[in-house]
Amino acid sequence: MDKLKIVHGEPIRVTLEPGQYGRCNCKRSSNYPFCDGSHRGSDIEPTRFVIKERQEVALCNCGRSNNQPFCDGSHRK
Repeated sequence: MDKLKIVHGEPIRVTLEPGQYGRCNCKRSSNYPFCDGSHRGSDIEPTRFVIKERQEVALCNCGRSNNQPFCDGSHRK
């Protein structure tokens, strides 16, 4: 995967292949926005999700989406 451009508050757009993913919630991952296990030892867990077919997704980066880990436009409010 290419290096992602991450702008605080804006959704993170990325094309994902089918598989299981963990969206980092601890902000410590060296593979952000994806979990790399850096949360271990804390009470923070990743948001796990499954992609069934190759697709572009917009991952929430503001923390306000009601459809985590996906963006629902809440960052605009």
